[in-house]
Amino acid sequence: MDSWLSVNVTTANVLSRDSRGSVRGVKTTIEKLPDKVLLNIFSYLSHKEICSMSRVCRKWRTIAYNTSLWYSVSLRPEISGLHVTSLDFLLSLISVRFGSSLRYIELPIELITHTVLHELANRCPNLTHMLLDFSTAMQLHDFSELQAFPTKLKYLCVCLSEVIFMEGFMRKIYNFINGLEILHLIGTYEKVEEEEEEIYEVINVHKLKSATPNLRVINLYGINFIDDSHIDAFSSNCIQLECLAVNYCSKVTGSTMKTLFQRSKRLRCLLMNQTNLISEYVMQVEWEKSSIQELDISGTDLSTECLIDMLVRIPNLKFLSAGQLNGFNDTVLNMFMEQGNVRNLIALNLDYSDNLSDEGLYKFLSRYGHQLQGLSLAGMPQITDQLWNTVLPVLNNVIIMVMGTQERLSGNVLVDQLMDGIATNCPRLERLELKWDPDNLRFSDKSQKAIDIFRVKCLKLKCLVLSDGRYYEIVKANFERADRLTVVRTTTCCSVSNYYLLQNYKDLIFN
Repeated sequence: MDSWLSVNVTTANVLSRDSRGSVRGVKTTIEKLPDKVLLNIFSYLSHKEICSMSRVCRKWRTIAYNTSLWYSVSLRPEISGLHVTSLDFLLSLISVRFGSSLRYIELPIELITHTVLHELANRCPNLTHMLLDFSTAMQLHDFSELQAFPTKLKYLCVCLSEVIFMEGFMRKIYNFINGLEILHLIGTYEKVEEEEEEIYEVINVHKLKSATPNLRVINLYGINFIDDSHIDAFSSNCIQLECLAVNYCSKVTGSTMKTLFQRSKRLRCLLMNQTNLISEYVMQVEWEKSSIQELDISGTDLSTECLIDMLVRIPNLKFLSAGQLNGFNDTVLNMFMEQGNVRNLIALNLDYSDNLSDEGLYKFLSRYGHQLQGLSLAGMPQITDQLWNTVLPVLNNVIIMVMGTQERLSGNVLVDQLMDGIATNCPRLERLELKWDPDNLRFSDKSQKAIDIFRVKCLKLKCLVLSDGRYYEIVKANFERADRLTVVRTTTCCSVSNYYLLQNYKDLIFN
C-alpha cells in the first residue's frame, strides 16, 4: 500500500456528535469509506498503481476492476503505459476490465494481432479512439484471418515503421474505418539519417483516402515520402476537411495548394512547419477566397514578396506562426498592418526572425497587442527585456508567452522587474517560457518577493518553463512551498507553444 494512502486515510480521526451533542473522536479506517469515495480516489492513480492496489484486499480488487477506471488505456510502457507481458493477459483485461467503458486505447506492435483486434471489436462497442504503434516493427503479424475491427472509431493514429509495408494490414480494415473523423499518420522524421539510400512508401495514401471520406482533421507528421500528390489525394475525397497538418514532411512544396483550397472550402487550419514550400506555388493560391484562419509556415524559406502577397490577401487570419523565416522583416510586418486584416489575430509566433527589428515589433504590438492571446518572440537577441517591459501593459489578454534566447547576451536581463511587469499586466496568463541563458538573468535578494507577487496574481498559470540554473531552483522552490508542484519546469523537458490556441488542438494531440 502506498504510504500516502495509509498515512492519510487509515489513521484519520473523524469528529462526530453523540446523542447529547458533545463532540467525540471516532477512529475510522479506509475500509469504512463508501465505494464511490474509493472509486474516486482510485481515479487519480495510474493503471500500474491500480493493478498494485488490487492486490491489497478483495474490496480493493473489486474497485480496481470497475470499468469506469479503464476508459482510456495506454499499453506502451515506454511512455508510462501499462506493461502487458502476454497476449492472454491482454485478452483477459479486455473481457474483464475494459468492456463497454473503453473509449481510448494505445497498442504497441507486439500486441497488435488479429485476436486482440477481434476482442476489442466484440467486447468494446464504445471504443472511439485508437493508436497503433508500428514504429519499431521489423515484421508484422499475420492478419490474413482478421475479420473484425472496431467500427465506431472517430480517431485513428498509426505510427509508421521505416521499412514495413502496411498495405496488407490496411486492406483488412478499410471497410471498418469509413466513420473516421481524425487521422494521424506519424512518420520517422527523427530517425532519418541525412543521407538516405531509399525512401519507402510504407502506406498507400491514395487507397486510404478512398476509405475515409468523412475526415475533418488530417495530421501527417514527419513522413519522408509524403509529397504534394498525397495532399491532392486527400483533398479530392475529403470534402469535410477542416484541418490539415503536414509538419516536417520535407517533400511538400505547395504545388497542389491552389487545388486544395478550391476543393476544401471548409479548410481553416493549415500547418506546414519545416516543409519546402516554393513561393511561386504559394502565391498562386486564391487566399482571398479561402476560409483559412490558422496558418503555420515556420521554417519554410518563403520570400518577402510571397509573405506580403499572402498576408495582405487572407481575409480572416487568427493564428500565424511564421518563425525562422529570413524573408519576414519589418516591411512584411508593416504591409500586414497597413493592407491586411489584423483585427482578428489572436496568436503570433515570430521566433528566430533575425531580420525583424525591435522598433518594428514595438509598432505592431503597441497597436494590436491588446487582442493577442498568444505571443512567441524567442531566439532573437535584439528583442530584450526592455522591449517586453514596454509592451507588457498592452498584453493584458495574453494567455501564452514565449520570450528570450539561449544565446549569451552582452547585456543582462533584469528578471525581477520583468516578472513584476508580467504579474501586473497579464492576469490571464496560463503558460510562460523564458529561454534566456541562466548566466544572463540578474536578480536581487528581494527576488522572492517578485516571485510571490507573480505567483499570487497569475493564479491561472499552469506552466512556467525556465532554463536550468539558480533562478530556476529559486522559482521552483517558491511554487512548491505553495503546493503548486507541477507548474515550474525546465527547457530540457518542456516547451511552450501557441499551438494550445488552435481550435483543433485536442484533435491534433498524439504521442
